[in-house]
Amino acid sequence: MNAVKINERLTVAGQPAIADFPSLAAQGFKTIINARPDGEEAGQPGNAQEKSAADAGGMGYGFIPVTGPTITEADIRAFQQKMAEADGPVFAHCKGGARALTLYVLGEALDARLEQGDIEAFGKAHGFDLSGAARWLQRQAAAMPQVKAFFDPRTWSVQYVVADPSTGRCAIIDPVFDFDEKSGATGTMNADAILAYVECRGLSVEWILDTHPHADHLSAAHYLKRKTGARTAIGAKITGVQKLWQEKYNWPDLKTDGSQWDRLFEAGDRFDIGSLEARVLFSPGHTLASVTYVVGDAAFVHDTLFMPDSGTARADFPGGSARELWASIQDILALPDETRLFTGHDYQPGGRAPKWESTVGEQKRSNPHLAGMTEEGFISLRETRDRTLPMPKLILHALQVNIRGGRLPEPESNGKRYLKFPLDVLEGSRW
Repeated sequence: MNAVKINERLTVAGQPAIADFPSLAAQGFKTIINARPDGEEAGQPGNAQEKSAADAGGMGYGFIPVTGPTITEADIRAFQQKMAEADGPVFAHCKGGARALTLYVLGEALDARLEQGDIEAFGKAHGFDLSGAARWLQRQAAAMPQVKAFFDPRTWSVQYVVADPSTGRCAIIDPVFDFDEKSGATGTMNADAILAYVECRGLSVEWILDTHPHADHLSAAHYLKRKTGARTAIGAKITGVQKLWQEKYNWPDLKTDGSQWDRLFEAGDRFDIGSLEARVLFSPGHTLASVTYVVGDAAFVHDTLFMPDSGTARADFPGGSARELWASIQDILALPDETRLFTGHDYQPGGRAPKWESTVGEQKRSNPHLAGMTEEGFISLRETRDRTLPMPKLILHALQVNIRGGRLPEPESNGKRYLKFPLDVLEGSRW
């Protein structure tokens, strides 16, 4: 194990043995950061063993698995957060140390504490080749559109601001309206954080977009429309979802024509975000109405594809179909391999830090639900898996709000709002 002290806060190294962890604790390290994916080579201890060894030594632990080509800003910010949380020196490792140092220097560069032109010299001074970090920054600067993600740990949801840097115009995708099902409390913390970012960057909101009617969180689309005046939109098949849930909620007064949104997108529709052209892919399977928004080199797929280590979305909601989901995924994978894919949820398998960005090529290579999979094999895998899953805890709370574009129920005579909660309408659901 080669260990290199970068500064008083950070040492980077190659793979330590589990037997080294007591010594690391004795040397005063307070946190271990493992930047290495499990299974890179035989004999590698892996995330679970490392976490146990760190816990036994009284050290904090972070799992941020990356490969050189797949580092994203989410990984960089997760590395920074783990360092900030540590109450003393941090020992960060991968196989040889370069990836751990790359995560560090990219954070320093993004926050303007290290000049891009100085990165390779900084690496050489410590015995590492950081040319990959310099190339990452070049790609980041050239990426169109600019994408800022907001992760909500309560619902594991990812919200996005998608901006055209040349005009300062942007779209907000899949915003979360805060809701606590235990107390009935509502809030706008997530949405207000997005608005604060938009204001800080001097952006103008043109669109508020939902990819589908969500079953695991309430949509903040209506709240944000009132705050910004931007147009709201969703896929045109929302009318089918409205009709389906109108019956389940016994809600004859519900309008089922999609008039709660400013625009209903059909498959193939195009629209503009500033000077950027966006287009709509119809992506049913998870729901009847799911769509993918393709903007420049980015596609927002929400509950169709997760990160490669998490597979694909369930297809057992009312109106869902594993066969249709497979077809939708094939449409997405037909995009160029370098297309950035932004998912709508991350459930942090293995306790790793949240991630939300992959590429078409990475999904083809690494997603076990897709790599080498046939249509029938996928359908069998998906349906078998779905039979084991309980319904999302907020599905009956959320749908009555989300099929109305994020509008809460109207206040009753006492000034309070009330959700309607039907019993026994999701027959056969696992408890």
